[in-house]
Amino acid sequence: MPEAPKPTELQEKLPRNLGLWGIWMLVVNGLIGAGIFGLPSGAAALAGEYSILIYAFCALLMLPVILCFAELGSYFRGTGGPVRYGTLAFGPFIGFQGGWLYYLARLISFSANTVLLTDSIAYFIQGASDGIGRLASLAVICFGLSLINVLGSVESIRSMTFFTVIKFAVLILLPLGGFIILGANVIPRFDSPVSPFSDLGSAALLLIYAFVGFEGAVVPAGEAKKPERDMPLGLLLGLGVVATLYMLIQVVTQAAVPNLAESKTPLLDASAALFGNKGAVVLMIGVVASVLANLIGAMFSSTRLTYALSLENSLPKWFGEVHPKFLTPANSVIFFGISAFLLSSFGSFKVLAAMTVLSRLFLYIMSCAAIPKLRPQFIGQGRFILKGGYLVPVLGILACLWLMMQVSEQSVWMTALFIGIGTGLYWLGRKQREV
Repeated sequence: MPEAPKPTELQEKLPRNLGLWGIWMLVVNGLIGAGIFGLPSGAAALAGEYSILIYAFCALLMLPVILCFAELGSYFRGTGGPVRYGTLAFGPFIGFQGGWLYYLARLISFSANTVLLTDSIAYFIQGASDGIGRLASLAVICFGLSLINVLGSVESIRSMTFFTVIKFAVLILLPLGGFIILGANVIPRFDSPVSPFSDLGSAALLLIYAFVGFEGAVVPAGEAKKPERDMPLGLLLGLGVVATLYMLIQVVTQAAVPNLAESKTPLLDASAALFGNKGAVVLMIGVVASVLANLIGAMFSSTRLTYALSLENSLPKWFGEVHPKFLTPANSVIFFGISAFLLSSFGSFKVLAAMTVLSRLFLYIMSCAAIPKLRPQFIGQGRFILKGGYLVPVLGILACLWLMMQVSEQSVWMTALFIGIGTGLYWLGRKQREV
């Protein structure tokens, strides 16, 4: 017998247009943003030719976490993702905090990537990253993407598809061209001295940033056609494709750029070395497409989170209103777009970057810990249930705890501050409901 819908699922008015292809794109665009265009040089500086193995290690490190999300994603047919997991397993306060921290992390990451996109546009249009031109570029990006999201989920997925195709075409062209032009020289020999363990650990911490962001795919489950089947498949296929692509890019970049560890623009240098100046221009187009696809996916999933929090009565009802014509959470989209524009207008977000990762790690631990509480309620209902008892959730929690120990003290204090703000908002909303 199929599970009866939850009360908040019955309240939802968003159409189910999201299939496996759309979920997979949300996963890969959550994972592949701008990081891969700069990470190869840092990885080479810390781990040398062994950096390709660090990518594989990071993928394995995140695998148990993604497997936990795959199981949890198959449980629910409503919007919210981690908000629903935390609320049902640990109560509304923990669920709200998970959603609140995730939303802030996505909003700050979106703003930082918007700044990066304006810098990339300046490669083609002079003045796009300075003064009034910078503000105009930020406004066009934030409000243009907001318009796409308001118009409908189909339009969002189509736009994301367009930029994803361009991104993958460029990223696949680099390793393909490298293997054709350089031949067997691309394959590492692994005959150089192995870096110290501390450097290998630092390389893992650096590259793990390229493996977070997948959780955005489970948030819009209320718009998925068959979430119990497509969520697990989309998450696992996304991780496999992205990890393979990262490793191929790393080995080709190492072979094409002898002084890779010193490069500030590793993929740009590799493309120029392999294909000349035209290759560099094509790669810059890939950077723009990659960031745009990442931004569309981030806005799509994040705005569904405030919508879900509103349905859970953790945010004002205004956030949960659906546009009567386009059937999208228009108010949540508009709020996100304006907030992102204001944040990105202030410039760099390097200080907040680590905080976004720490917030996600809290979210991952909460979600992994939810499985022992939720599985007894869903097992036997045709869901995706992990083998091995609760070994996978335990491994996921241990991986996140190890990564947490690598984060700076400043990031811890900033995260604690945001948790305090979220607590205040939650109790304020609760008092308003009691009136």
